[in-house]
Amino acid sequence: MTATQDGSGSAGAGPGGANGDGADHGLAEFGYNQSLDRSIGKFASFAAGISYISILTGTFQLFYFGLGLGGPAYWWSWPMVFIGQLMIALCFAELAGRYPVAGSVYNWSKQLAGPATSWLAGWMMFTASVVTLAAVALSYQITLPQIWAGFQLIGDGTGASFGLDAVLWGAILISFTTMVNAFGVKLMTRINSAGVFIELIAAVLLVVLLGINIVNPPSVLFDTHDLGATHPFGYLGAFLVAALASAYVMYGFDTASSLGEETVDPRRTAPSAILRAVIASFILGGLILMFGILAAPDLYDPKLGTAGGGLQLIVLQALGGGVGTVFLIAAVVAVTVCALAVHTAAIRLMFAMARDNALPAGATLAKIDPKRKTPVVPAIVIGIASVLILVVNIGTPEIFTAVTSVAVIMIYVAYVLVTGPLLIKRLRGEWPDADGKRSGYFSLGRWGLPVNVIAVLWGAGMAINLAWPREAVYGSGALRWIAFIFIGAIVAIGLGWFYAKGRHQLGCLPEHMAKQLDIDPTVLGEQA
Repeated sequence: MTATQDGSGSAGAGPGGANGDGADHGLAEFGYNQSLDRSIGKFASFAAGISYISILTGTFQLFYFGLGLGGPAYWWSWPMVFIGQLMIALCFAELAGRYPVAGSVYNWSKQLAGPATSWLAGWMMFTASVVTLAAVALSYQITLPQIWAGFQLIGDGTGASFGLDAVLWGAILISFTTMVNAFGVKLMTRINSAGVFIELIAAVLLVVLLGINIVNPPSVLFDTHDLGATHPFGYLGAFLVAALASAYVMYGFDTASSLGEETVDPRRTAPSAILRAVIASFILGGLILMFGILAAPDLYDPKLGTAGGGLQLIVLQALGGGVGTVFLIAAVVAVTVCALAVHTAAIRLMFAMARDNALPAGATLAKIDPKRKTPVVPAIVIGIASVLILVVNIGTPEIFTAVTSVAVIMIYVAYVLVTGPLLIKRLRGEWPDADGKRSGYFSLGRWGLPVNVIAVLWGAGMAINLAWPREAVYGSGALRWIAFIFIGAIVAIGLGWFYAKGRHQLGCLPEHMAKQLDIDPTVLGEQA
């Protein structure tokens, strides 16, 4: 079998082929040997996707933002974002069945587009993931002091002490995720699966208990709190800002496929894991937000629109201190496994790019620990980088908030760099290709084109909405333009290195090449 110039190969039957039962589960088709530990089952794959989305982390961390800027009616942004993200997830499910390779977004784009596009998709997703890990780690500070005042280790939680404590707890959490990921994928999946199990049980119980304690009529879900009065576009303007609270949550479902090289039967497992993760998150997260609004004793309480209040305050008020605290503990568990999943996904992306010699020091970053069968160096590098980013929060928290928002934009853009090339292939009649049609794995069939069109339009539209220079999101002055400044700098630096050096050295590192294959040297050797 000879690999084609984009790194893919013929999907052959038999050992090692796409339809065979070989130990590499078809990985040799893409020119790689099996170096990671393939031990992830169906639930663990699903858990990886849903823990990145993290229902309790997102709803508890960002409820105050949505309610404060959009009123109770902001809830309708949740189903809106779900529909858009589901279109992307459906496209990803097709790709996960066809290309079960680590670093999903990077490797998918590599199969669909040119080297510059795929490298940029991977670079943006990676840098965004590092910032996202730091942002998730800060969530400890929002919840822990509400469980017990003793968790406020520095000062009284006001002013500078809030940020200092957030950085300290964030550094502790990132140190934990670094050690777990460095130890091996089996430990990571055990902790992640246990945490997701706890999170799902807690989410269901929270929905039930909030439902029992409803005090507001359903009509409050249409209450805008007259927040559109100050916007030039009326409530639509306020709603689009508040919708960012939902857009910040419902992404990362591609993590289930990013672990494809470590998943048993990935071509069948990953597509269903992606879809189940996004659908389960929509249902449980939507019910928690809805019943939280309906159970709020006073929706006009100004504390509900602050980071120190939010959904946490509603849970404590509606369910009582004891029961409410139990759910806040579950939220801490959710934050922990969310950070673990984000860190894991970033490691696989860094490893996938380094294995193709698409990053500086690629050989070092792509090295697999022979005992743990996991890339240890990326785990440490990402951990250190995320902790350094946290330090920015100490003196200038508004900058960190703005950069965090920009990181989410970069993830949406990275998604477009996958769905866009996929749409071009559909319009050219090149997708699904002959191997994909014969494979029997997940396919959208006749629905592929409309779903793909919506996915691209949604991703581009939401990226613009996220980047819009709003004072409510980015602050005043030059910070309002940080989305364009920061992303522009990341793109310029990244592509500058790629065109100056990176593109001349692209090619699978020899130690990661598939064995016993007639590999085209133009793919796995040096490329111009």
